[in-house]
Amino acid sequence: MKHRYLPMTDQDKQEMLDTIGVSAVDELFEDIPESVRFQGEYNIKKAKSETELMKELSAIAAKNKDLRSHASFLGAGVYDHYMPIIVDHVISRSEFYTAYTPYQPEISQGELQAIFEFQTMICELTGMDVANSSMYDGGTSLAEAAMLAAGQTKKKKVLVSKSVHPESRDVLRTYATGQYIEVVEIPVKDGVTDLDALASEMSDEVAAVVVQYPNFFGIVEPLKDIEPIAHTGKSMFIVSSNPLALGALTPPGEFGADIVAGDAQPFGIPTAFGGPHCGYFAVTTKLLRKVPGRLVGQTKDEDGKRGFVLTLQAREQHIRRDKATSNICSNQALNALAASVAMTALGKKGVREMATQNIQKANYAKKMVTAAGVEVPFEGPIFNEFVVKLPKSVKEVNENLLKKGIIGGFDLGRVDSELENHMLIAVTELRTKEEIDTLVRELGEVQ
Repeated sequence: MKHRYLPMTDQDKQEMLDTIGVSAVDELFEDIPESVRFQGEYNIKKAKSETELMKELSAIAAKNKDLRSHASFLGAGVYDHYMPIIVDHVISRSEFYTAYTPYQPEISQGELQAIFEFQTMICELTGMDVANSSMYDGGTSLAEAAMLAAGQTKKKKVLVSKSVHPESRDVLRTYATGQYIEVVEIPVKDGVTDLDALASEMSDEVAAVVVQYPNFFGIVEPLKDIEPIAHTGKSMFIVSSNPLALGALTPPGEFGADIVAGDAQPFGIPTAFGGPHCGYFAVTTKLLRKVPGRLVGQTKDEDGKRGFVLTLQAREQHIRRDKATSNICSNQALNALAASVAMTALGKKGVREMATQNIQKANYAKKMVTAAGVEVPFEGPIFNEFVVKLPKSVKEVNENLLKKGIIGGFDLGRVDSELENHMLIAVTELRTKEEIDTLVRELGEVQ
């Protein structure tokens, strides 16, 4: 019989005490002086029966407004996308769900192949030569990219556009502090990176230029124009990118990017409460031996059969600590598997169709809110997000939207005081015309 809860009886407790050689639980705390021990009653509710407790917890949980009960237009890095049902089925299998580091390839072929397929699909999406087995999330992946660039170029300045996700910029600054690297933020003009400001900051001291594609405001950055500026003085060009968007947009690799990083959350990873996620990290061949984390390679055994192994293991986390450029020695294998299953289930046509629907529906929403009299401050091509300016606080508007069954957009005033009363609206393939029209109607009434 399977139990979701295993009770501990008095007999169980006594057997444990007998095993460790003590007569009572209090003996375990003898080394703690009586004067500092807590002697009172905890300020918590009295215990309830299982039935009463389940009712109370269910009532509390029912207060949540989630993606099942409400239409979500909240994005800003975490998106409500279609998840093929097969994703949950595969990642729930015990051989994947409980898998750990696949150091023994002879018993880890399934896990290794799944990671290898993830690497392959990320390379196809980004247009890069090599991808690693995944990283913690998009923010740490981007920061690792900047640290790699600084180590490779032996320079100590990184230029990052203010159109890059603010949380990713925070992570980058944290990483840079430990490496004594200066981070300079490039201002935004009309919703995209100010190219004149970027060009004026370029010098022989710059290790890398970091931009986001599409950027935090949903606008597609002009990588073709940024690349020649970024490569001034032998600096490196780093692009943080939504992998789903690359199903429709020209991949950064074709614009000369040296490193492409990002978050695989749009593929088969639920929004949850903002994590866990799965970062991806892709580079050109010349940077192969500088990639942080793990790489899975394809090989043949002595009988000529296809097999998979962890490769390039003479790495910083094993034997080269004095030359380390990263302390990353793990990956998000389970979430990478989820992303792989989702991409496989969708296929190339499915990924393109899904990306195209994001573009079409977001542009429809943008056109309709403009027609409703809502100000859209930034022009330019968008993927699945755009910014609107409201006559009152975003918090107040979102509270009213919630009453209408809508989870509103992100309050940009939380991350930039100059964007007070600006809302970032995300429209994914899951939003219906009726849901979009309801949002438009409600925002129009705000005017």
